[in-house]
Amino acid sequence: MKDRFEIAAELRVIARLLTVKGENPFKVQAYERGARALETFHGDFDKLVKAGRLKEIAGVGNALSAIIEEIYRTGECWLLDQLRQELPAGAVELSEVPGLSLKKIIALNEALRIETVADLKSACEQGLVSKVKGFGLKSEQKLLADIEKLETYKQDRSLLLSHAREQSEAILGYLRLCPALIEAAPAGALRRQNETVDEIVIVAATDQPKLVIDHVLRLPTLARTIELTDDRCVASLAAGIKMELDAVPSDEFIAALHARTGAPNHIAKLEKIARAKGIDLTSTKARSKGGARFKNENEIYHRLGLQYIPPELREDQGEVEAAMSGKLPQALALEDIRGMTHCHTIYSDGRNTIEEMALAAEAMGMRYLTITDHSPSAYYARGVSIDRLRAQWDEIARVQERVKIKLLRGTESDILEDGSLDYPDHYLAQFDIVIASIHSRHKMDADQMTYRLLCALKLPVFKIWGHPLGRLIQSRPPFACRMEEVLDAVAVSRCAIEVNGDPRRLDLAPEWIRAARERGIKFIVSTDAHSTGALNYLPYGVSTARRGWLTREEVLNTLDTESFMKEIRP
Repeated sequence: MKDRFEIAAELRVIARLLTVKGENPFKVQAYERGARALETFHGDFDKLVKAGRLKEIAGVGNALSAIIEEIYRTGECWLLDQLRQELPAGAVELSEVPGLSLKKIIALNEALRIETVADLKSACEQGLVSKVKGFGLKSEQKLLADIEKLETYKQDRSLLLSHAREQSEAILGYLRLCPALIEAAPAGALRRQNETVDEIVIVAATDQPKLVIDHVLRLPTLARTIELTDDRCVASLAAGIKMELDAVPSDEFIAALHARTGAPNHIAKLEKIARAKGIDLTSTKARSKGGARFKNENEIYHRLGLQYIPPELREDQGEVEAAMSGKLPQALALEDIRGMTHCHTIYSDGRNTIEEMALAAEAMGMRYLTITDHSPSAYYARGVSIDRLRAQWDEIARVQERVKIKLLRGTESDILEDGSLDYPDHYLAQFDIVIASIHSRHKMDADQMTYRLLCALKLPVFKIWGHPLGRLIQSRPPFACRMEEVLDAVAVSRCAIEVNGDPRRLDLAPEWIRAARERGIKFIVSTDAHSTGALNYLPYGVSTARRGWLTREEVLNTLDTESFMKEIRP
């Protein structure tokens, strides 16, 4: 009988094999969703299987529930066996090489018995691949270059914060199945909410550390062990990221969690202060001069004579000095947010209707929701033309009669190449909110982009500067501009800045948020939601705002409905 984590691992193998085979992407996604659903499920899994109620798990339908039940009861899966028989050995691993189709994998397997990326690299280096039908010298050279890129990527792989969080939650869920575990929590860059995470660090409290370590060694997503002792395990996960688990006695948990959370320079500064006060922070046995263990992290900072420093701020960016002088600001909290801003619907490239978005935001306790679909020039996102704008406004009015949450009609208006905003002024003045964003010509040089932004900022309409520097983490860098000059212009314009909570964006970056708040600039924290599910990006926006030291008073959508509408009215 296999547990839900082992079953999830098999569902991911099925998804990968279906991808290699070239099956419908929606079918592949169904198995991926099913795996995530099992990894993050918190109920009684055994009870659901035995009662035939697996479909109660979100993301699990008829076909998937039958597969899961088969694996659970027999340890086997007919679909997985069939796919393995249909595909050549090593197909999953070889499919990671760009451009290597199933047809080519089969040809290489039949001609050279190639089953791994290492086999392929060796064959290319020996000049054997160029002699296989369908390949040539150029193909062979390209394969070698692609393998080198793949190896570099695997060595330097990091995950988006949201993906790292999923991995962490799955590991924690698995750990909680171990009777020897008392409590566990993520530390490191993940707890500091960094944009990307290259190692998942978990601190576990237990009085039987070896049992916890032995348990994690059976984690289905664990690929290989790098370092192992009776109370520590460093391993590589199937996702390509490192995991480190430290098992400590329960009364040392708080000190260990604190020691493994802060950036190295942050911890070094605290240790220097601690030594002067006779407090030991150099080991998991940290305690005050009096011998008492720390009950919580608040107590650690209090005994050091500092304000409490939240995990997101522990980067050695001046937070220790601010806490020492009592000038560390009270960071924004998730519960401070009263309205959901920057949301898309099926009127442009969103997945849900206005009413569906409204009901979802209302269920989250929000008091207002801005409907900000793309403007006409964003043709690729079905930007709302002037002809369709009136129909959208009429629908907003109809939905407003059926929901309690206040709906604000808005736009995400493109900042065009010349710095003007999409839609004529007459229409811009009729919106409740205007988010102004750049979606094209990202490769303009710094002078051109700065001029473009300065022109937009001079426009009299009040606007929110959306996902300001246009970055897509791990795929597109921020565009070039003279940011200090632009921020100076924002400070004297009718404009606020967005902190975008989409995990692929998390834009503006914390260092620029801090530079902006020094100029007295206001912000909104948004989700940039294109679906009801993406409304759950809000915590990522808030954590990014916290990393930039933003307070409740500096964020406009912490205001009540009437005050917010007054502040952002064009």
